[in-house]
Order: sequence, then structure tokens, then C-alpha cells
Amino acid sequence: MQAMIFAAGMGTRLKPLTDTMPKAMVPVGGMPLIQRVIYKLRDAGFDHLVVNVHHFSDQIIDYLKTNDNFGLDIQISDETDKLLDTGGGLRKAAPLFRSNLPILIHNVDILSNVDLSKFYNLDQKVMCPDCGIPHQMAGAQLLVSWRKTKRYLVFNENMLLVGWVNIETGEVKSPWPEVKEALESQHYPIVATDEPLTVAGFRLFAFSGIHLFYPRMFTYMVGAPDKFPIMDFYLTICRRVPIKGYYKQDLKLMDVGKLDTLHEAEKFLEMLNVEC
Repeated sequence: MQAMIFAAGMGTRLKPLTDTMPKAMVPVGGMPLIQRVIYKLRDAGFDHLVVNVHHFSDQIIDYLKTNDNFGLDIQISDETDKLLDTGGGLRKAAPLFRSNLPILIHNVDILSNVDLSKFYNLDQKVMCPDCGIPHQMAGAQLLVSWRKTKRYLVFNENMLLVGWVNIETGEVKSPWPEVKEALESQHYPIVATDEPLTVAGFRLFAFSGIHLFYPRMFTYMVGAPDKFPIMDFYLTICRRVPIKGYYKQDLKLMDVGKLDTLHEAEKFLEMLNVEC
């Protein structure tokens, strides 16, 4: 199994810590974030990893070398000269992956209870809208959850991505005019509740920062600019290639990309029974 760790970000929400180190090297419970993600991937059976680097890239590269890549095949995708965002970073790393295997993508600042092996091996077939038989192949699978936020991914009844909405401002993105019209016709702001929202017949979920990408999707990135977000790519391509959502109801997840959540991370790890 193969995976990519997005570790090239500037980590501006973690200043002043990231004035002297990359976000990936910020310690949580005495261990750098990147090491925690590597251990989680290793324990799930992943043996080939790609890590993209930019901000203080030498610190990450040296740390991996010092630890002999933690016994794994780890390749570096170097973005030192230019930060490419998540979509551009993934495309630049394309030659470093095995072309016959899915790529699990994991943000470096995410802690969770996700069974990464199970998620990696989910059936990628989706329901054909014409015949009702699951035989079409998804281009990507996004791990999603319900949490109170402002921005949500929008899915149809078959958990296929159809758009994005900001429930405070009413801003909508969708390649389907009818979906965009239906969402824009709602009255905003919409107040998020403790239960998942359904708006205009569509299901709203938050993205987790963990997703599965199938290498055949690289062909659809031809012609894109050097720098682009992966979610913008998914929202553009989802009308041509099915993008699945996987809703994990018991998901426990923390984004430790901000100082306030960083202070809570050790307690979160204890709840997950993760060794600090």
C-alpha cells in the first residue's frame, strides 16, 4: 500500500512555532506530527510513502534520514522552490508512485481513530445512475464526518460529491447548474445542528483531510496550473468522474494545525489510547 503525507504547508496558524520549524516537526506528546502520521501508516501496513516538503524542508529531510525513514520506503517530493498547494503538490509527486495502486493522502496535522487499512481497501465501485448497478469506478474517495463548521462538501443520496457550500454566506460551487440553483435558492445563514444537515435534498459533510486518490486521475490534471487545491480539482471533475464520500459516524478526529487545538492534542491522544 502507498500513501502521501501533505507536509509542505507554511503552518501559519501555528506561529510562532513555525517561525523556526515546519509544521510537520511540531511536537505533540513529545513526538513530531510527521512521525505520528508515519507510525499510523506503518502500523496499518503501508510500506511506500511520499512526503512533500517546502517550509524548512531540510529539517524534515534530515529527520527522516536520521531515523532511517523509520524502516519504510519514503520518497521526498521537493517543493522548496515553489509551494504548489495540495493539487499541484500531488501532481508533481506523480512519478514517485506505483501507477497500479491507489494513493492514500493524509494531512500531516490530522490525528484520528480511522482504520487506514480498511479505508484504503474500500470498494471503489459506485452506483450507476442509469441502471442502478454498482459498477462504475470512483476516481477518489473522501473521508467525511459531521461537525459544526461553515463550509461543507455536498453529496447526493448515493454519497457522490456534487458541490460545496458555505452555510453562512450562501456561496456555492458545483459543476451542475441545477445543484447550484437549488442550493443558492435556500435562505442563508443556516444554523448547523448536532445532527448532519440536509439542504435542498443534498447531504452536507465536512472533509477530514484524509482521502484516497486513484492514479488514473492524474490524466485529468493535464493543463491545470502549477499550483491548485485538490478540492477545487475534485469539485471540477466530479461531473465527469465519480468522487465518493465515506461517512464514518464514529469518527474521532482533531486538526492540530492551530495553537488552541495543539494544547488539547495530548488529551485527544489519550482518548484514542495512543502512546504519547
